[in-house]
Amino acid sequence: MQSEQDARLRIAVLAGGASAEREVSQRSGAGVAAALGERGHRVTLVDPAAERIGDIDWDRFDVCFVALHGGAGEDGRVQAELARLEVPYTGSGPEACRLAMSKLASKQRFLAEGVPTPRYILIGADDRLASIAQRVSVLGYPLVLKPDDQGSSVGVTIARDSAELPIALAKSRRFGGSVLAEPLVIGCEFTVAMLDDRPLPLIEIVSPEPVFSYDAKYNSSLTEYKFDFQLDDAARMAIDQAAVGAVRALGVTGLSRVDVMLDRQASPWVLEVNTIPGMTARSLAPLAAARAGLDMPALCDHLVKRCLAAAGVA
Repeated sequence: MQSEQDARLRIAVLAGGASAEREVSQRSGAGVAAALGERGHRVTLVDPAAERIGDIDWDRFDVCFVALHGGAGEDGRVQAELARLEVPYTGSGPEACRLAMSKLASKQRFLAEGVPTPRYILIGADDRLASIAQRVSVLGYPLVLKPDDQGSSVGVTIARDSAELPIALAKSRRFGGSVLAEPLVIGCEFTVAMLDDRPLPLIEIVSPEPVFSYDAKYNSSLTEYKFDFQLDDAARMAIDQAAVGAVRALGVTGLSRVDVMLDRQASPWVLEVNTIPGMTARSLAPLAAARAGLDMPALCDHLVKRCLAAAGVA
């Protein structure tokens, strides 16, 4: 029988990094480290912005918990490097991360697999405003504009009409690269935390803003998260089915979160999949897991043990 001492793992928690979501990642990393410490594991926080992944002495660790948000930590580059180094790590593989991080790649995969998602138009970094205005007019206003490769709603803006388009576009373009335009879905917003392809309890997001922005997620005291709301079984099942279809379409594994809008006709529309959801005190995936009976220490421990089992280590 394995002793309690033997069950203790040496875990590197990757957090921080150099993306626009560095601060949230640091908070996620601190939460994960504390939770794993409660389970008796020996935890070391590692910031890849200060120490290159390839320079880390991985013989000191049994497993890596990836708590990076945005940038290389979520677009598959970190995962590819860890795989090259043969380090077991939590979460999805490089290709699933790449697909999920790119709004364009996700849309293409969703449409190919029959996952309901709003129509879109891709706006290139060098496209001119006159051409953009003409192309997006077929979608109708209001429009949501979002950078192709950012998470946590970084750079997401709304253009209510053509007069607001230049300012909204400029805000989204501050983060570089291409921008996706899609119609604003009017209805209720939900998030579905997933353990592999198993939906956790559904959460309704009630935000003071029309889009669940970065500030609404992490800074606003007015944002509400509700487990108890009026929704019939058919609508709940439709949301869960859309979320399951989304993670399967992208090949996402481990803990993830799917953001879904339910329109006024009770039809679900998948907005995006987050392969490394936040693990802060305000984060939705840990809240959903707790509702299902997995508190933060149990959740983090489960994710670590799951990745070791998948790697054939445990």
